[in-house]
Amino acid sequence: MTAVNNDDIWEDFLGISLDPPKMRDKCSQCKRPIDVCWCPGLPDPRLHVESKVIILQHPAEVKRALRTAPMLSLGLESDKCLIFRGKKFPKIHQKGLYDILNDENTILLYPSPNAINIHNLRKVGVDGQKPYNLVLLDGTWPQAKTMYHASPTLGTLKTCKLVDVPISEYVIRTQPTDGCLSTLESGALSLSILEGKDCLKDALLGPLHYLCKFQLERGAITHHSKELLIKQKTYPKLVGKRLSRQLKINSDNSSDV
Repeated sequence: MTAVNNDDIWEDFLGISLDPPKMRDKCSQCKRPIDVCWCPGLPDPRLHVESKVIILQHPAEVKRALRTAPMLSLGLESDKCLIFRGKKFPKIHQKGLYDILNDENTILLYPSPNAINIHNLRKVGVDGQKPYNLVLLDGTWPQAKTMYHASPTLGTLKTCKLVDVPISEYVIRTQPTDGCLSTLESGALSLSILEGKDCLKDALLGPLHYLCKFQLERGAITHHSKELLIKQKTYPKLVGKRLSRQLKINSDNSSDV
């Protein structure tokens, strides 16, 4: 048996710093570490739009490192994007949300059975159309669905959906289907349609493009949707019931006019 020198053990302990590990400096704007900040991709100055974006965010989204809702919030003028967190809406402490949800110009982007093609809505300023309050549910598809069904008020809103959407440009993240877009992409595309300004989409997607380019240059790979991998028979896992239902919903929506 080897003898243990207690003095050596104490010397090892003495070499350990009592201070907590130094945290990386964070950007004061996006709150991400400086070396992975995507703020250089933001439009400057912030974009002016007539409508407002109302993001109803699931609490779990706050912990996601690569969430896109902050990109949308920081890309628009400060009073044009409001974020409310929770699993059920509206609540008493969510100041102003009740009035917004009861405004006749409020619309919800959600593929409910009665949702209409967003292209069929009047553009802002046409025939006296006032600016919209565009409500987005920020979370995974199961989370968004739970939020919708837990909030009776959301079921009373006029709902719209994006039809024939392009493939997501969030290429460093795997989407469930080809028709799934990030919160930023959904908001940017919807605003460009409602306001009749195609340039809004590209300008708002600047930070997402910056983030993806940064990650790809450092070894990240381009991800394809689970739907495409399944079609190509290269998806490595069994397809569960939930994903199967989502693929069917996506297929049904893509055939709507």
